[in-house]
Amino acid sequence: MKELFAGRYFDRDVIIHCVHWYLCYKLSSRDLAEMMAERGLHLSHTTIMRWVQRYAPEFEKRWTRFARKVGRSWRVDETYLKVRGRWVYLYRAVDRDGNTVDFRLSQTRDVAAARAFFRKALRTQNWAPVSITLDGYAASHRALREMPEEDDTWKHTKLRSSKYLNNPIEQDHRGIKSRTGPMLGFKDFDCAATTITGIELLRRIRKGQFDLRRLHRKNQTTPAIWNAVLAA
Repeated sequence: MKELFAGRYFDRDVIIHCVHWYLCYKLSSRDLAEMMAERGLHLSHTTIMRWVQRYAPEFEKRWTRFARKVGRSWRVDETYLKVRGRWVYLYRAVDRDGNTVDFRLSQTRDVAAARAFFRKALRTQNWAPVSITLDGYAASHRALREMPEEDDTWKHTKLRSSKYLNNPIEQDHRGIKSRTGPMLGFKDFDCAATTITGIELLRRIRKGQFDLRRLHRKNQTTPAIWNAVLAA
């Protein structure tokens, strides 16, 4: 893990704490900088933002090694975020138990964007679901019908359309929107995508989607668990 934080002025625990807290709680980067100052650590809010962009993808990659498998019945939906004052679309999926399957930020909401999301979800999970529940948006339905043309894995996936069955994913969007709300929008699409990666990771951790038994860290503190995961 030393190489991950090589050359940094601040201790790795400070960096991990700041990135973790920023992605998990309803704090602005300025709020977090003030909290650190109260603890005798003086850093700028822009430093925290740089840490988020640098480490969120790396943290997600290292935690994913411990990811549990999700269910084979997916609920897929899109929600909206603002980047430089314009709406972009966050494609997301959860299984029937509410576990996060995957996500993808897109500048468009069309057939190509939906297919890109399904493609990414398949790479993440390594298999297609038994069923997918969508809302009534026609582009997503068309995208799923076309997926078997590029990968036979999708041939046996059953497509369902039900507002009632999609309630879990619509409720799950709230966890993401409640965190992005205090950020007051994003200035750059790539930065937004990286930040969302971190927020989704913290949501998965809260849901218990990681199996850490082989680390033997039961009943230990959060910093100890993070250090063990990143070092594994």
